[in-house]
Amino acid sequence: MIVSCGTDLIETKRVRDAVKKWKKAFLGRIFTQREIQYSMRRKFYCEHLAARFAAKEAVFKAFGDGFSAAHYKDVEIINDKNGCPRVALKRQMQKLARKKKIDNIMVSMSHTRNYAQAIAIFIRKK
Repeated sequence: MIVSCGTDLIETKRVRDAVKKWKKAFLGRIFTQREIQYSMRRKFYCEHLAARFAAKEAVFKAFGDGFSAAHYKDVEIINDKNGCPRVALKRQMQKLARKKKIDNIMVSMSHTRNYAQAIAIFIRKK
């Protein structure tokens, strides 16, 4: 059963500018090492980072409330062996998902040179 969903859209230029201005300080505050390594291996790494940022925001929005104490790195966007994006929750976000009885989080991301978007859908088994 679908419990909730969240979506986000971001201009990739905002991420590109943040990376250019704050470099590792920005990356380290928002992304995990795995997310950074995955994205930096791509030709258009800022677009991949922007899509991951949008996915994190979509997850936060799907939770609705109770995530003000969470950190961006508590939501990790990883890829499975087939390249499909998956959500790995940590610390506060993992506790909140248990409390809300969320069994699975599906995420889909897309990006162009100018925009990145994502949707997160929370699933609960009946």
